[in-house]
Amino acid sequence: MTTTKPAEVDEATVRKAVGAAAMGNLVEWFDYGIYSYVTIQIGLALFPPGGESSNQLLVLATFAIAFLVRPLGGIVLGPLGDRIGRKRVLAMTIVTMSAASFILGCLPTFAAVGWWAPLLLVLTRLVQGFATGGEYGGAAAFIAEYAPDKRRGFYCSFLEFGTTGGFVLAAGLVTVLQVTLPEAAMNDWGWRIPFFVAGPLGLVGLWLRSKLEDTPAFLEMEAQNAGSASPLKDVLTKHWRPVLVCVGLVLFYNVAVYTVLFYMPDYLQRTVDLPATTALVSILGMMVLIMIVIIPVGALSDRVGRKPLITTACVGFIVLGYPAFLLLDTGTIAGTVGGLFVLGMLLVLLLGTMSATLPALFQTDTRYAGFSVGYNLSTSIFGGTAPAVIAALVTATGNNAMPGAYIAVASLISLTTVLMLRESARKPLPGASGVRLAPAPA
Repeated sequence: MTTTKPAEVDEATVRKAVGAAAMGNLVEWFDYGIYSYVTIQIGLALFPPGGESSNQLLVLATFAIAFLVRPLGGIVLGPLGDRIGRKRVLAMTIVTMSAASFILGCLPTFAAVGWWAPLLLVLTRLVQGFATGGEYGGAAAFIAEYAPDKRRGFYCSFLEFGTTGGFVLAAGLVTVLQVTLPEAAMNDWGWRIPFFVAGPLGLVGLWLRSKLEDTPAFLEMEAQNAGSASPLKDVLTKHWRPVLVCVGLVLFYNVAVYTVLFYMPDYLQRTVDLPATTALVSILGMMVLIMIVIIPVGALSDRVGRKPLITTACVGFIVLGYPAFLLLDTGTIAGTVGGLFVLGMLLVLLLGTMSATLPALFQTDTRYAGFSVGYNLSTSIFGGTAPAVIAALVTATGNNAMPGAYIAVASLISLTTVLMLRESARKPLPGASGVRLAPAPA
């Protein structure tokens, strides 16, 4: 396997690249975060009246629907990013995601158009899911290929800082609306406001990304005509092993992410029966703490390695996942804070390391395709379905701590892959050649 030398890019350009990629991720997860925080209002507005419990499952199932097309988005947009460049495809994804979120805020209610309302919701989520299939892999590759080898963990952690920032922005905005608006107004039209905000955010992210050259690794590969003629074919026939490793790592990673960040608002409000404002403020506090810690965790991974931190998180979820949800199920302030703290600190070990770990599995000419295929396949099967599956398990068993058991089982399945993972900290990325050119500062 050939490797590339450290990129000769000035610090200011690296920071701009990181900011542009992280902003796009913020927009992506702001869009997804909104949906998770207003599931109750979406159920009331866009689904038949009278079946609150069944509507909850329908809304969570609609959330999962977007993940059915994420592998398709990865299959189409990932190889495209390896052929025409990371920058162009990332511009497409951020515009599509933001437009879909804005349209979701405009959807007519079930009372106005009947079953057209949930059908339009499904179509909107499918478009959003397709675009998302090309976002995260490209953004992670973009930062990883700009970052110097010795600080890749530090810089790549800003991608997940953007992810958490999107959740915080979504949670903060919904919390303000919950506090300031009467319940009837929130259920009627207030829930639409955060979706309208996604449009301008997407334009800001597009503007930031348009100010940069493509990555040094891609420009060098393009200049030497060293790219793959068929990235997807190469991934499926030559580089399928790193794809399987990616799937294994992402399995427990995304189950944890979608359980702790997406499902948690619904869980605390409906299952634990906490007041909406108390639940959202508690989650907001956990996410702010994650944002504070995530960059130091990324920097720590450059010193001690990615593998020790990922292994600690995996074993931690196996041992502490179920007890953490037992704490949450007490319905007390202490239990809520304690449970969220345990889950948040385990999750941040993954958030601070995975975005630097996964791009290092693939060569430059198939990095976008390989990452997108493996990541989105695993996310579609295990991550996006987690909220709906867990809600169904809680309903079927009557055990409110089932989410912790689900995370523990997912982590146990992934443990073998984690233990077999090769350390990538402070090492050059696998590349198409041994020389890398630096783009002119933007």
